[in-house]
Formats: sequence, structure tokens, C-alpha cells
Amino acid sequence: MPPFFLQKAGGPSLVYFMNNLDHLLSEAIDLFNGISDTAELEQAKGRYLGRHGRLTELLKGLGKLPPQDRPAMGVRINRAKETLEEALNSRRDAIQQKELEAQLAEETLDVTLPGRGMGMGGLHPVTRTLERIQALFHSIGFAVASGPEIETDFYNFTALNIPENHPARAMHDTFYIDNGANTHLLRTHTSPVQIHYMQKTQPPLKVIAPGRVYRRDSDLTHTPMFHQVEGLWIAENANFSALKGVLADFVQQFFERDNLPVRFRASFFPFTEPSAEMDIGCVMCRDGCRVCSYTGWLEVLGCGMVHPNVFKHVGIDSEKYIGFAFGMGVERLAMLRYGVNDLRLFFENDLRFLRQFN
Repeated sequence: MPPFFLQKAGGPSLVYFMNNLDHLLSEAIDLFNGISDTAELEQAKGRYLGRHGRLTELLKGLGKLPPQDRPAMGVRINRAKETLEEALNSRRDAIQQKELEAQLAEETLDVTLPGRGMGMGGLHPVTRTLERIQALFHSIGFAVASGPEIETDFYNFTALNIPENHPARAMHDTFYIDNGANTHLLRTHTSPVQIHYMQKTQPPLKVIAPGRVYRRDSDLTHTPMFHQVEGLWIAENANFSALKGVLADFVQQFFERDNLPVRFRASFFPFTEPSAEMDIGCVMCRDGCRVCSYTGWLEVLGCGMVHPNVFKHVGIDSEKYIGFAFGMGVERLAMLRYGVNDLRLFFENDLRFLRQFN
């Protein structure tokens, strides 16, 4: 630190004050210009312009000058202070600009790169299939109904004319819920929705019941949870001929093939009499393949005329009204429409698989 007051006989003179001020001003400006850090620059500011800074101490020493020299020296000190503040601000701006340029250089974006874009969602293939089925039946006047997935034994079995010793009640088919005296279970089909609907709606009626169902089964073509759509048409003239016409038209519209062959084979279901399985010509081949077991036919749904015992449970006069019912697995139709050979792919959430449908 240079001496600010070079003592001579009789005390410091104006000349010495001016020399010290010039030296301080030159030293401070050189120091400011050599600093490249904002925090360090603020420390240097305190050294010269702070409460105990050198310029402040020089200003306090004016009292040692002769009275006639004090005003002139005070003016020079104030000008020096302004000069230092300008130099300080200029250097601060230069440092900030340099820091900004460095930050921009570090965070530079290559605007020529292709944009990442936003991921687009889409409907699950099973949902797409469900919506297609509902739209086709809605176009011919079918209402859509839903119901609880946890059902009682009455709605899931008894009201559908399924006796206590029927294999469908066996533990290997059904998920039962221990609920004391009242037996509850995860519904094994959406037919209980039809029972609820018939209890609240008088014929004539047309309704489909889409939804999730549960059975204890898992392999290439079965999962413990899957989707069904079951339909019901009750009227005074809802005969088997009408059943065949409705279902034949549905599969042709669903697979978009006007000449798609269909056939009905006699079968058995406890809630319909007579009952039938409906087959369609294989949509994968013409002469036979592994999908159709080289027969040229694919089983797609079950159907039949509603059993009079079912009408008794819901208070419908079976002497006046007749009806037909049908049920289909949604995943089965989705597999055939989209050419999928493993049912479990629908539920593994593999985006590589799901993106193919959107």
C-alpha cells in the first residue's frame, strides 16, 4: 500500500494529496481491468470505495489540509470516485457479458437437428375391437348395458339356468370370493348384465353387454381376464332365422368381407335351447392353415334361443315372447382381425407391439 500522506514540516500539502489520489486512481483502474470474476470485482470495490476504503480514508483526511485547499481537493476526490464507479461498472458489464457468452456457447442448440416431437398415444387393439363391435350393433338398434364385475351366484349361474352340478361352477373355472353365507365371484361372462337388464326393461328389447370377465385359465389362447360381448334380442318374432341373419351380417361387416361364408353347428348351452356354435370361413387362408387347423373354418361365437327357464327368473312371459342370445370373445376377434397368434401379447404392454395398431 503506498503512503497517502507524505509528511513534510507543517503537515501534508495539496500536492501530496493530489499525487496520492492520482496514484490510487491509476492503481484501482489497473486492478479492475485485470479482474475476470464478479465476486472478486466486488471485493476490489470494497477496497477502494467501501466505508473503510482507500478513497474514503483519503476523503476523511481533508481536514489536515489548509482550509483554502480543501474545496478543490474535495472536488477532485469526488471526480475520482465517479471515475472509479464508471470503471467498476464497465468492468462488471464486461465480465457479465463474457459469462453470458460462455453460458450460451455451452448451451448452444444445433437447430439443424430434427425435432424430437411428442409421443402420440393410441387406442389399445382390444379397445379398438370393442368399439367396432359396439358401433356395428348400435347401427341396427342395440343398446349397450354394463354391470358389476363381482356378481352373486344367482345372477352368474342360477338365473341363467345353470344347475349346481354344472361344470361351469367348478373351482378350476371360476374365481370365488369368500363372503360368508352369500357366495360372490368374479363374473365368468357378461350374461348377468342381461339378467339385470331384463329385470328393469320390458320387451321388446335389444341389448349388448360388453365388459371384462374372469376365468382360471392361461395359455396361448386364454388369459385369466379377458373381454366378452354378449347380445340379447327379445321380441314376439325374434326367431332363429333372425339370429342367423344378424350374426352373419355382423361378421361380414366386422371383417369387411361381403362374401365371408358362415355356418352354424348344433351345440349346448344351459341358457339357450336350441344352441349353436357359429363358424366363419378362415380369414387367414383359402385352402387351410395352422390357424384353422387346416379345416378352412374358424369358430367365433356361441348363440341360441333363450331358454324359457331364463325368462321365468326375470318375469317375462315365454308364451308371448321369444328371444335369442349370443356371446363372443373380443380378444378372439381381435386376434383374427389383426393376425395376432398369442393372446398374451395384448396384455404385456410392449409398446413395440401396441404401436402397430395406431
